[in-house]
Amino acid sequence: MVTYDITKTPIVNVVDDIIAYASNAGASDIHFDPREDCLMVRIRIDGDLQDYTQIPKIYERNLITRIKLIANMNITESRLPQDGSIKGTIKGINLETRVSTLPTNEGEKCVIRILDYSRSLEGLDALGFNEDNFKKLKKMIEEPNGIILITGATGSGKSTTVYSILQVLNKKETNIITVEDPIEMNLEGLNQVQVNSEIGLDFATVLRSILRQDPNVILIGEIRDSETAKIAVRASITGHLVLSTIHTNNSLSTIERLLDMNVERYLLSSALSGIISQKLAKMVCPHCHIKEKTTPYQKKIFKLALGKDVDYIYNANPDGCEKCNKGYHGRIAIQEVLMINDEIRNALNEENLEKEDLNKMVYTSDVITMLQDGLLKVLDGHTTFDEIYKIIDVDDDLDIYCKIRGIKYKENDTSNTLQDKDNKVESKSITIDEEQKEEELL
Repeated sequence: MVTYDITKTPIVNVVDDIIAYASNAGASDIHFDPREDCLMVRIRIDGDLQDYTQIPKIYERNLITRIKLIANMNITESRLPQDGSIKGTIKGINLETRVSTLPTNEGEKCVIRILDYSRSLEGLDALGFNEDNFKKLKKMIEEPNGIILITGATGSGKSTTVYSILQVLNKKETNIITVEDPIEMNLEGLNQVQVNSEIGLDFATVLRSILRQDPNVILIGEIRDSETAKIAVRASITGHLVLSTIHTNNSLSTIERLLDMNVERYLLSSALSGIISQKLAKMVCPHCHIKEKTTPYQKKIFKLALGKDVDYIYNANPDGCEKCNKGYHGRIAIQEVLMINDEIRNALNEENLEKEDLNKMVYTSDVITMLQDGLLKVLDGHTTFDEIYKIIDVDDDLDIYCKIRGIKYKENDTSNTLQDKDNKVESKSITIDEEQKEEELL
C-alpha cells in the first residue's frame, strides 16, 4: 500500500494523486471507506477491489470535503446521500467521473466511478462479440423499428454496448433522442435528456413528449417500471427503433420480467427484436499465461456445452508479470444474443405458454448461450475457465442445456463431480481445486 505523509502533503494533492493513479491503473471505481481508526482507500481494477492507502481518521472529513467541492456537492450536508460528478483535468489526465456519498455509522463513505468511454468510441468491433453474435447484432440494428434490450447486472458493460450501438446509428439523416439517468456520455448529434424525478421529469413523462419530437431512434436509459416498459414497447411498434437496458441475467428471464411488468403479450411479440445479455470476465495476460492440462470436470463441461474434446487450456499465472495484475489484465464481455424469430413471436402470444416450453424454444434456436460464449473465449485464450466458472452458474446452465436435448448426466459423467438425481444436476460435490488435488494424489 502507498503511504502519504499528510502532515507535509496538502489534502488537495492527496486527492488528485489518488484519482490520477486510479485512472492510469485502469480502475473503474475508487472507494473511500470510513473505518473506526482510519479512512481506507480501495480501488477496483478488473472487477476486484484492492487496498491502496490508509488516511488517518483526523483527516477523513477534510478529504471527503475536498472530493465534494470538486464534484459540486453540498459540503455542509453529511446526513443524506449525495450524487455529483467531476469533469476536468487532474494531473494532465482528462477525466469524467460520477461521485456518490453515503452516510454510515463510521462517517461518510464516498465512491468515485471513473467513466472510460474509450471502448465505446472504438465501435462495435471492439466489444468482443463472436462472429455469429456480431452478425445478429448488426441485423437487429439495421431494422427500422423494434426494441433491442441490453441486459446484465450493474457494472456489466451495458452502457458501453449501448453507446457503441448509438455510434453506428448516429447519422446526419437520423434523429436520435435519449432519456437517461444520468447522462453517461455526451455524443455530438444526439438529443440527450436528463431525468429529474424531483420536478416530475421521469422516464414515462419524457417518453410521452419524445414521441412528438419525430424521432427515428430512442434510447431509454433503463426500464424500471411497468409504465416505462409499456411506453417503450408501444414506441417501437409505431415505427421507432428503441434501445434500452434492464437488470436481468439472460434472454429468458428478460422476457419473463417484461411479462411480469404487464406488457401485453401481443405487443411484446410484435415489438421485441432482440436481447443482448452480458457479463464481464477478467482477461488472462497473454504475456505470462500458463498452458495447463484440463481436469476431468473441465473436459466434461467442454464436451457437454461445445461438443469438443479439449485437452489443454490457458490459465492465469498467479505470480503475474510487470504488465498484469496476478495474471489478468482488462476485462472482456461474455455475451448471449437472442434474435427473436417467428416461432418465439407466435409462442409469446399464447397465454398458457409454459416456462419450460419457452425455455426449449429459446435455447434450441441458433442462440449461443453465455456459457458457450465464455468457453469459446477460454479456447481462444482471452479468459480462463476459473473466470467463467465464477461469473456463470455452470451447473444450472448445463442442467437446462441437457434437459432440452434429452442428455442424461449419468451417461456423460467421467468423474464424480456431478450427482445424478432424476436427471437433474445437483450442486457440485467436488470443487475444481479439490478435483485437481485428487488428480495429483492419483
